Amino acid sequence: MSVDDIRLFMSFSHYQVSAARLTLTLLIAACGGSVFHWLGLPAAWLSGAMVFVAVTTLAGAPTLLPNRLRDALFVLIGISMGAGVRPDVVERIGEWPISMALLVVVVVGVTAAGYAVLHFGAKWSRETAYFGAIPGALSYVIALATDRGADLPRIASSQSLRLFVLVAILPFAVVSTNGVIEGEGGQLLVSSPTEILVGVPICLLASWLAVRVRVPGGWMTGAFFMSAGLNASGALTLALPQIVVLPCFVMMGAMIGCRFANMTFREFVSVLGASLAAFCAAFLTSIAGALLVSNLVDIPFGQALLAYAPGGLEVMTILAFMLDLDPAFVAAHQIARFTGMVLLLPLVTGLVLGRRQV
Repeated sequence: MSVDDIRLFMSFSHYQVSAARLTLTLLIAACGGSVFHWLGLPAAWLSGAMVFVAVTTLAGAPTLLPNRLRDALFVLIGISMGAGVRPDVVERIGEWPISMALLVVVVVGVTAAGYAVLHFGAKWSRETAYFGAIPGALSYVIALATDRGADLPRIASSQSLRLFVLVAILPFAVVSTNGVIEGEGGQLLVSSPTEILVGVPICLLASWLAVRVRVPGGWMTGAFFMSAGLNASGALTLALPQIVVLPCFVMMGAMIGCRFANMTFREFVSVLGASLAAFCAAFLTSIAGALLVSNLVDIPFGQALLAYAPGGLEVMTILAFMLDLDPAFVAAHQIARFTGMVLLLPLVTGLVLGRRQV
């Protein structure tokens, strides 16, 4: 057997091993997402996949999710997030100038409170504490943190715990101030095959260009802004079907879970304690902002709390539907928060942390 034959065999064996590890990882992730979905837990497909893969990774399982697949996930999730920016919601943003102005103060306050706890209290590095304290946009934060070389397991723990606890307690907090839960929720957006065939390549091109010009988190940033622009303009409805989105959330959870390979179980438990403390500080800041805006604008406290909560657009808007509150108000503020973060985070990150080391 020649040297070239040996190299070819070794390369083939490497791909076989990688494929086996990827298959194992996706099976574990799908199992975790299914279990969490069956239990009716929040963000089931993402959090379930992450928990199961993280646990097996901490136990020593050879989990793997390749970077190229990760980049494809960023593109698809960016497209999915942009679907929430609809013309009717964008037009109503101007109706709430006071609450929009206070939103900026709350976002800064929430981030500062979480950062103070994680950096000065838990002694996390500046980069890890900064990304761990940013309210919401987990996938985008992970994309930015990946570029900066921050501690992804700690960031994922802090961000994921925040979302989990938020969705678990917010309905009870809102019901206690606004009454019983009513309603069935809103209708999901649906794109035609033509709209998907036209919109997805355009978003992919936008992601590629963003990466080429070295925009932080470019694979997701480019897709999000292009998808948001297309949806907001009314040119087309670009919303990926659930059969595409759910597997993306499963694989994103798997990707985060794989990052626990360099962390022991004891370290993970210690991270959860710091993350919970940071969440408490951030959530109390959100409550203060919601109380202030509910008095100034004369809206229900629960509605303001959902609008200011550091959670995902889709989850908070669905909760607004279920709790018989104004979903447009909640969606508009969540969109403004997320879009502002995506637009300004690269600049703010550079100012706070300095230029990225190449």
